[in-house]
Amino acid sequence: MFPVFANTASAMNRLYSVFNIVTLAVFLLVGVTLLPAAANPKYAAIVIDANSGKTLYSSSAEAHRYPASLTKMMTLYMVFDALQRRQISKSSRIKISKYAAGRPPSKIGFRPGQTISVEAAIQLLVTKSANDVAAAVGEFLGGTEGKFARKMTRKAHQLGMRSTTFRNASGLPNSAQKTTAHDMARLGLALREHFPRHFKYFSTRSYKYGKRRYRNHNRLLGTVKGVDGIKTGYIRASGFNLVSTVSRGKRRIVAVVMGGKTGKRRNAHMAKLIAKYLPRATKRRGGPLIAKRSTKGSGKRVAALPKSNAPVPAEKPNVVVAAAVSTPDVKQPEARPEAPQGIDPVTTSSNRVEGWVIQVASMPSESEALTFLNKTKKRAGRTLASVSPFTQTFERNGQLYYRARYHGFRSKSAARKTCGALKRKKIACYAVLQ
Repeated sequence: MFPVFANTASAMNRLYSVFNIVTLAVFLLVGVTLLPAAANPKYAAIVIDANSGKTLYSSSAEAHRYPASLTKMMTLYMVFDALQRRQISKSSRIKISKYAAGRPPSKIGFRPGQTISVEAAIQLLVTKSANDVAAAVGEFLGGTEGKFARKMTRKAHQLGMRSTTFRNASGLPNSAQKTTAHDMARLGLALREHFPRHFKYFSTRSYKYGKRRYRNHNRLLGTVKGVDGIKTGYIRASGFNLVSTVSRGKRRIVAVVMGGKTGKRRNAHMAKLIAKYLPRATKRRGGPLIAKRSTKGSGKRVAALPKSNAPVPAEKPNVVVAAAVSTPDVKQPEARPEAPQGIDPVTTSSNRVEGWVIQVASMPSESEALTFLNKTKKRAGRTLASVSPFTQTFERNGQLYYRARYHGFRSKSAARKTCGALKRKKIACYAVLQ
């Protein structure tokens, strides 16, 4: 008996050993795609088709993260915007204050009182990611870096970056300075779409200033085919971050990796995402994806809305309904979150719409307004079959909102009749002359 039990125990031990080896192999082969998020709580990533706005990959893309030097993407957005508005020129001189000169590295090492041209500042922000230059730019455009950071935050929200808050122009550690991978992807798209002439700066591999040459921290430039920007970032709280824009033929993507444990591992992961998802991107251009603000016409700021669906979270958005101010909005419907499933084409500029329209909601972001329009049209069925959705912006207390509306009514009575039908379906709405 005892030899039998001994042999059985030995066999069982060998069986368990084989089982453990097989289990480990299965984990390594099957679970490898989950490893970045599971093993690293700082990890977040997203890949967006820059032609269609479709999210091709997403992992913790809506979770708050520290932007680190990705912050300088927004600093440069503000510089490019001021250049485009001719408020400054590339030859304008930026003075280095004592405060700016005292910023910790990475920095150039300017002395208080020295000046630098806007052109050089752009190049040094792109290549060296200089914190002293970023602070000087903030003071130059905002009076103080704190005021400039508030302007950056307002601009970010106008671009649909609802989860982003800036506290400085450099990305130096600040517990209140947060963003998401999704928001950084939107910013990458906005920089490329709004400033095509200036975007080329992000592909600069090195820049000589004075007697020194500064190499771009983005090592994917020139090593991964098609990468033409955009920015790296690192602080201890964030890990290693990277936003990349890629173009091969007619396919274009923007990809974000945040929380890498080392720069090398971050770069390798980004290269894998590019290799996997760029071939899945469409070759068809769908028009601008990110709303842009202007001061044309009456002087009121108007958002030029995208011709196709802007990138939206892979997770269901938290829809918050906000009342309009220029018209007596009725009590808005309670909207359960729902991710869009092929949103109908939306009018790109609301000022082109004339006549009677109906409004069903007001939202704090464009993607939420588009989602609600899509959901409402499906729910309404034939009632809204012959009309078209559009969004219209308005501001209240410095915040941008989006009205969710439909147009295509021949008369006031037709619009009111449709509203009556919607109300019978428990969809709140009202008619207004556009």
